[in-house]
Amino acid sequence: MNNLSSDLPSAESLAAFWSGPMVATNLLVFFSLFGALLLGLLVGYERSYRGRAAGMRTYGLVCMGSAALTVIAGYPSAWYGGQEMMGLGADPTRVIQGIVTGIGFLGAGVIMKEGFNISGLTTAASIWATSVIGVLVGVGFYLSAILLALMSAFCMAGVPKLASRLPSRHAIAIVMRFKEGAAPSELKLQEAALRRGYEIARGSISIAVQNGKTEWHFVAVAFNRDSGAPISELAQDMSAIEGLEGFHLSYARN
Repeated sequence: MNNLSSDLPSAESLAAFWSGPMVATNLLVFFSLFGALLLGLLVGYERSYRGRAAGMRTYGLVCMGSAALTVIAGYPSAWYGGQEMMGLGADPTRVIQGIVTGIGFLGAGVIMKEGFNISGLTTAASIWATSVIGVLVGVGFYLSAILLALMSAFCMAGVPKLASRLPSRHAIAIVMRFKEGAAPSELKLQEAALRRGYEIARGSISIAVQNGKTEWHFVAVAFNRDSGAPISELAQDMSAIEGLEGFHLSYARN
């Protein structure tokens, strides 16, 4: 019974996790996380503006999570409330490496790709960031874990509202199936896109031919937020194209 009571944490050991030096260290970690979030959002905005799949939320979460893992390595004396962990069975840094690698494979399982559309990137990034929150809790950085959770929630819920107020360019994935013998011109497609406020993304065109029928796949990106005909109008215009057997339009998004 005495041995059991001696193994239980004392009030002093629990209070060490919220002592002045620990709170100060957590605040330093917070400023690093906040700076990483801002820089990640900046890079992600550039990708989002150009119509790429990964956007502000994905870049913000990954940059912030990476900063969290890196910055806590600089304060090993503050791990576990700054207390000596007797009988530690494994190197914590190796455990962290294993967690990050394993969660990376888990996140890859939720990413889906259909044509030019990619879904699940933000979900995968949020799963990875959540694993980092768990690591912070595990090593005793409780305040940093709480702050990272709050910023991750903001990244998921608040960033889309922020992005909607910034200049943006929406992208549309287009598939065009032509009748046998019909062969469209790339130059004419580009001219048609320009007349409707779009430009064909460089390097996005792919062409397939089967049984004499040609199928084109490409992405059209609007010049800005206000340009670009609505997808319903594009569908009406395509219905009138001579030699077109079928088509498919969808917003290219993550």
